Amino acid sequence: MHLWQLTVDEVFKKLETFPAGLSMDEAQVRFAQYGPNSLQTPSRFSVIREFAGQLTHFLAILLWIAAGLSFLADWLKPEEGLAMMGWTIIGVIFVNATFAFSQEYRTERAVRSLQRFLPPQSWVLRQGQPQQTPREQLVPGDLLLLEEGEQVPADARLIDAAEMRVDNSSLTGESLPVRRTAEPILDGHILNITNLVFAGTTVLSGRGRAVVYATGMRTEFGKIAHLSTHVESSPSPLQKEITRLSHVVGLISLAMGLVFFAIGLSKGLGLWISAIFGIGLIAANVPEGLLPTVTFALAMAGQRMVKRKALIKKLTSVETLGCTTVICTDKTGTLTENHMQVRGLYVDGIEIESREGSLLLRGHLLSSEEMHQWQPLIDAMTLCNNAKRIRRPDGHVAAVGNPTEVALVEFARDHGLLHSEPVPRMGELPFDSDRKRMSTLHWVGGRLMAYVKGAPEFVLPLCTQQLTHGHPVPLTPDERQKILAHSRMYAQQAYRVLAIATREIERGADALTIDTVERELTFLGLVAMIDPPHREVPDAVARCKRAGIRVIMVTGDHPLTALAVARMIGLVPVNTDQSTAAFTPIIEGTQLDGMSDESLQQLLTPSLPGEPDPVFARMAPRHKMRIVSVLKDMGDVVAVTGDGVNDAPALKKADIGIAMGVAGTDVAKETADMVLLDDNFATIVNAIEEGRAVYANIRKFVTYVFSSNVAEVMPYLGYGLFRIPLALTVPQVLAVDLGTNMVPAIALGSERPHPGVMDIPPRARHERLMDARLFIRVFGFLGVIEGALALGAFFWFLHSEGWTRDASLAWSDPLYRQATTVTFAAIVIAQVANAFACRSDRVSFVRLGFASNPLLLWGVGIQLALLLIFVYAPVANKFLGTSPFPPWVWGPLFLGACGLLLAEELRKFLVTYHMARRPS
Repeated sequence: MHLWQLTVDEVFKKLETFPAGLSMDEAQVRFAQYGPNSLQTPSRFSVIREFAGQLTHFLAILLWIAAGLSFLADWLKPEEGLAMMGWTIIGVIFVNATFAFSQEYRTERAVRSLQRFLPPQSWVLRQGQPQQTPREQLVPGDLLLLEEGEQVPADARLIDAAEMRVDNSSLTGESLPVRRTAEPILDGHILNITNLVFAGTTVLSGRGRAVVYATGMRTEFGKIAHLSTHVESSPSPLQKEITRLSHVVGLISLAMGLVFFAIGLSKGLGLWISAIFGIGLIAANVPEGLLPTVTFALAMAGQRMVKRKALIKKLTSVETLGCTTVICTDKTGTLTENHMQVRGLYVDGIEIESREGSLLLRGHLLSSEEMHQWQPLIDAMTLCNNAKRIRRPDGHVAAVGNPTEVALVEFARDHGLLHSEPVPRMGELPFDSDRKRMSTLHWVGGRLMAYVKGAPEFVLPLCTQQLTHGHPVPLTPDERQKILAHSRMYAQQAYRVLAIATREIERGADALTIDTVERELTFLGLVAMIDPPHREVPDAVARCKRAGIRVIMVTGDHPLTALAVARMIGLVPVNTDQSTAAFTPIIEGTQLDGMSDESLQQLLTPSLPGEPDPVFARMAPRHKMRIVSVLKDMGDVVAVTGDGVNDAPALKKADIGIAMGVAGTDVAKETADMVLLDDNFATIVNAIEEGRAVYANIRKFVTYVFSSNVAEVMPYLGYGLFRIPLALTVPQVLAVDLGTNMVPAIALGSERPHPGVMDIPPRARHERLMDARLFIRVFGFLGVIEGALALGAFFWFLHSEGWTRDASLAWSDPLYRQATTVTFAAIVIAQVANAFACRSDRVSFVRLGFASNPLLLWGVGIQLALLLIFVYAPVANKFLGTSPFPPWVWGPLFLGACGLLLAEELRKFLVTYHMARRPS
């Protein structure tokens, strides 16, 4: 038999303990057997090993090779200063490694956050004496003494409980207090067993004693910690694509460098010239600035998202959001405000609406004076209530406690109906899950009054009268059915409904018990409350539908409440029921347990476009985890919201884990990729919009960066294959890649989302960052034009200075240095034009407007300023091998750049014209 099915005596026997607790000696023996009551990491985090891994991935290895060749070349010819190039490349390697390494701490921090949830000390009974014991030293068999406000330090079986309620939200996600009892329980899921308490949960009221049966990683809390650290996080689509692109380009670069190094040796160019040739091809092809530029672009997108209340912890998650196909979202606090509000009263047979601080009766605005005729109902709502009023540091008085009871007090306070003087409470019959109601007794006007509130179906049967126009009249069966019908109508609209009643207790009454208090009540009215959706949520859901993103609600709440909220926000059609084709199934946790993965996949696969997804209600953490896993197996890119410790595994399993910043636990925030600063679903949709934009922006600066790479490679191909003078030096290549290109590339990464970005389906997970169309545009069009302009400028300048093809041109010749500087300037100026051309692959740069991206204007300005420094500053001339050239050279260079821009504008026009004429 399970522990919860046993009597108290059987529990002591099974756990081999006693009513007086364990002896000190026995506790030490069990400590040696079971170990400390703490969460253990599965393996030790090695800083050195993790950082070394970031220095030795594929692209880093290629850069190490280029740096090594640079140092070799500097050793062969120190006067060329190529060591500086080597150190520059090493600097790039370490910048990239440092950023990537910082992400590896997430799992470590998540476990530390879990440990902070557990109390450091606990009260236990050992050898019949209560004593405080460090939490780590608790062992199975220890007898815990639990009081109101304490956190439970280990999983335990209650043997005694007095009006005890606990908050299990850190495990179950449900914030309502749950009653605990010591009575044996025959069946149920372990987290719902009422005679068990769990590590990391909180005692809200009452007290109890419990025998520890699980400690450390064997607790339910520990199992979640284990899942959080063992669920593998798959690389983001962007990480995979950047890796693939780096591998392809890197292998081509390495192959070209080695092949042409061998060609150089075979043609008798010598070791030095061949080495420069090989280094140049590797440096020209490897996109040294790509990873830093991607990082900066993602960081800037992250900063924009913070302004929109979304904090990105893992920068690559920005882009992953852009290809999100499914959002699995909680209800409470994400779709809704997580703040109960009174929206309606049913009193005297009439309905009073509460909307935005106003009270309406049949469209007529009620004043506070008119509301006073129903003061008995207001008194009962606020007196049969355990919410406490506290004064905050800013001087404001606020109600705290159960959200339902807080809503009742706030309603009365907001309408000036709250008692100004405290009314003494003489007794209480607490709420329990069997009676579904609570009662309190108060002296009011010299009379002892009982006030009762609870579920209508449990309160109304006890009522024999109702208050009508201030006087009690008999409650007829017809009136009772009318009240219940109104209650059901409220419930179908996602309202939480309470019935309020009262009774005067006669002087000299017998003992105040349930039987003597909760009988012959006078019905006062119904109160309808709701946790309303955020105002922005319906529009956000509609945007998701237009964008081809499915939104699936996964909540621990009641099915009818979940369905009603889904209707309110537009997740499912308003007028649907089981008889319609568009009926939305409501799946509860127990049903999900009985489903195979194949059945769940079938359920999650829409049979028709736009068909509503099922609403998942009464879901436990394991259910959410399973839904996420099945969706990922189906090929979806899944974003998941969560706020509790229980959500950590699902947050980590998802492609994008999204934690609540206001109501979320530290564990959820540490595990998640993104934190919502306002706990609002609409913020997720804004983040997806930014994610889609950032992927488009990455394509823009990939086009920009690789176009110049083509222009940098062409001089080396001409040098090796056709024995023409080398038109560009290796330091000048790096000056373009890591200098003049950087700021405009970052500016292209800061383009804001265009208006139609959320009106198209999500990008396919398998879509390439550089597809065939982009490859042809870069390597067959823009890059070729840039390369032709660069080589053309080189030979044009040489011939203008009297050089002929038959004349020798030594690398130390001032004319050669000037000519390579002209080539360098031609590439940079062509990149100025290319920056404007790359803002869109379809839309003219003129239509986009020059002022729509001010950072690009600044980037171009910085680019031209750096060019002037590299050309005319003596220090730059020394390190880059540049030399000043005459001012008249600038005119033809800018004219050539304008030619590139015009050619790209013509290409855009032809593509747009062709697409417009294509049959739809």
